[in-house]
Amino acid sequence: MLIIAHRGASGHKPENTIASFLRALELGAKMIEFDVHVCKSGEAIVIHDFTIDRTTNGKGFVSELSLEEIKSFDTDNGETVPTLYETLEAINGKSMVNIEIKGKKSYKEVAKAIKRQMESSVWEKEDFLVSSFNHEDLLKFHKLMPEIKTGVLFEHVPENFHEIADKLKAYSINANFEFLTNEIVDKIHNSGYKVFAYTVNEESDKSKMENMNVDGIFTNYP
Repeated sequence: MLIIAHRGASGHKPENTIASFLRALELGAKMIEFDVHVCKSGEAIVIHDFTIDRTTNGKGFVSELSLEEIKSFDTDNGETVPTLYETLEAINGKSMVNIEIKGKKSYKEVAKAIKRQMESSVWEKEDFLVSSFNHEDLLKFHKLMPEIKTGVLFEHVPENFHEIADKLKAYSINANFEFLTNEIVDKIHNSGYKVFAYTVNEESDKSKMENMNVDGIFTNYP
């Protein structure tokens, strides 16, 4: 079962920071997950929320702030919000990455960054999984980079999940572990997709996911 560091080792370091990603590598995570938005000046930054309020000492919507403005604020550990390029350079191909498309039009910047990283000898196309709850943007990303694996994000896995996943030629179904059952996992596997469950932080829940034969879990404690 693949252990995926959720927003880095976010149970140990502030989420979506370089410190969190480096800690995940130290702990041996084989994949690191993080979220991408595009700020007002056009750069892709790594942050979960649509605002900077919760994770920095600043306030405001990401889409209404320039990179310079966002970088003027600190995260809880005194870092600044990293750009997508800074994040990929810090991880440097030492683990696979799951990039979650969050903000509007961020799929374009994610595609651009992956193409740039793949020009180096450090990253391979197999190192990337791009996921989103925004299935429309995920499809747009897939059309730009059909060679990169995609993961369809769901809270509850709907009955017609395979129709959505087929359209995207998806690699995985990424779903809330609380709503997964043996029957649902079997259906997903029988349709040819991997099952990645989020966010699993308790040993008892990890054991439950192992017994269901899920392929990977997102956790704050890799």
